[in-house]
Amino acid sequence: MENHKPSRLNTQFDHLATYITKVTGSSGAFLTAFGVVLVWAITGPIFNYSEDWQLVINTGTTIVTFLMVFIIQKAQNKDSLAIQLKLNELIAATKGASNRLVAVEEMGDDELEVLCQHYHTMAELTRRARDLRQSHSVEEAIRDTKSKLKDEGITLPDE
Repeated sequence: MENHKPSRLNTQFDHLATYITKVTGSSGAFLTAFGVVLVWAITGPIFNYSEDWQLVINTGTTIVTFLMVFIIQKAQNKDSLAIQLKLNELIAATKGASNRLVAVEEMGDDELEVLCQHYHTMAELTRRARDLRQSHSVEEAIRDTKSKLKDEGITLPDE
């Protein structure tokens, strides 16, 4: 595995994005934005509700929205990656957990649908079980399903 060191610019942007999302997600930021809109609305009669008066708020909100999309996405990507890594660690460290779920977010839609169906099957089996505390792994659900199909005379292709 290669040693990946983020560039200084990327590190600075990461810190800036984190700071901006914390600040803009605060009550103070909301109250400031609300105050700006209130001042703009109050000044409407002073400027006779002119096109320039409307252009000020439209331009300001468009610019802020445009920039915030990228800042929020950067922060969301970082948070999502951190959560995925934490979940991967829990899966890897838990005996009996299905290791095929490590990095599941990188699977294709078809693979995710197959796993989803297995979990739906597992949930249904658990609901039918007398002991609701009993749990099943994906592998157990697959093995049980294959066994049931075999008992019904249905043959599966070799994997």
